Amino acid sequence: MAQLRCENLTLGYEGHAVLSNLNFSVNTGDYLCVVGENGSGKSTLMKTLLGLLKPLGGSIRWGEDLQASQIGYLPQQTAVQKDFPATVMEIVLSGCQGRVGRRPFYGKEEKALAKANMEKMGIVPLARRCYRELSGGQQQRVLLARALCATQKLLLLDEPVAGLDPRVTAEMYDLIKGLNREGVTIIMISHDLEAALRYASHVLHVGHEFFFGTAETYRLSSFAKRFLYAEGGGLK
Repeated sequence: MAQLRCENLTLGYEGHAVLSNLNFSVNTGDYLCVVGENGSGKSTLMKTLLGLLKPLGGSIRWGEDLQASQIGYLPQQTAVQKDFPATVMEIVLSGCQGRVGRRPFYGKEEKALAKANMEKMGIVPLARRCYRELSGGQQQRVLLARALCATQKLLLLDEPVAGLDPRVTAEMYDLIKGLNREGVTIIMISHDLEAALRYASHVLHVGHEFFFGTAETYRLSSFAKRFLYAEGGGLK
């Protein structure tokens, strides 16, 4: 079942198109990596999917069983956000805001959900620690647990391993793939094409040329080879 379908989508700012006539769909359980050169429109696409920008043309259709409150989002962090003076538990619980409605407090159900997602991310011992005292990898685990409090259906991830060392990067990719195996649909922006081909089920390449299809089809295409070698990499 399609959770997301974009048809003839045109994106941009103040009437200036960045991407035009974009067509792709995401089914339940897919793992879609969005790749492309710097400035190709990846972040613009993410902001549009989140409703922060309005499409200039075309349509975005969400599945009937998916509401806006059921989309989890892990953004790229700014320096100010990394220095946020709150505890790990407070940040993870904030992912439950869409569940509490007008209630001025978190109930037992939200606290249990936060704890369960912290256990899933291996950060329960950090619950009382201040977020800004954590390492980059620990902070990303906290934000992923927060996103999971908002949804068990669809996660939007914007460069979730940016700035992490290779070991922590591998751990983060494994965590995300594990969530996908449990049934969470993933849409992830990545500059790492090799990782995209290793973990994703589908690839959306945006820029001067477009590709949408399975990761295996993309790997075998001359399009992928051109991009990899232009970036100084190589197919493995």
